[in-house]
Amino acid sequence: MQDTIEAVATTRDQTATGEVVLTAIKRRRSIGKMTSELPDRALIERILEAGTWAPNHHLTEPWRFFVLEGSARARLGEVMAKVAASREPSAEAAHSAAERAAGKPLRAPWVIGIAVEPADDPSIPELEEIAAGCAAAQNMLLATDALGLAAIWRSGWITFEPEIRTFFGLSPRARMLGFIYVGFPAMPPPARSRRNVAEVTTWMGKEP
Repeated sequence: MQDTIEAVATTRDQTATGEVVLTAIKRRRSIGKMTSELPDRALIERILEAGTWAPNHHLTEPWRFFVLEGSARARLGEVMAKVAASREPSAEAAHSAAERAAGKPLRAPWVIGIAVEPADDPSIPELEEIAAGCAAAQNMLLATDALGLAAIWRSGWITFEPEIRTFFGLSPRARMLGFIYVGFPAMPPPARSRRNVAEVTTWMGKEP
């Protein structure tokens, strides 16, 4: 009897925890406007740790995280500005593009660069390594929300240019996945909706 009671209690606890997780997934929003206040480093460390618990088929843990604050954000902005300017056809357009790019890393007090260093093993598909990195990013976004912070995952074409890999000391085989901007929210969470799951799901096999 005692075993039965404990089993029922465990099931209830798991159900309650599951509901919390499912609610958090639906509640999470990308917050693009943040205050200049710097969240404690310990919170960022918890977010990074959450990323390392992502699923990873071959257990290679290919994710690499780069945490920027203060002047490091400006240095990244300088590199982004040079890349943006170099792709423009005129001096005027280059100047405008450089100004826009330089300010992007300054939109949040913390910027976390996410990259993947694929395993040097031909039997491991690179796409699986990239998928693991994306799963890590999702873990980090959920952790950020759970800790009461704001976050948004940004990328854009500059993110994937070789100059950005060089800035972070990554190998030529590495892939940058984007940047997670983290801070305290300066706007309410936006309202969002999703298509009904039935519209994007095909059931195959035994009929219900």
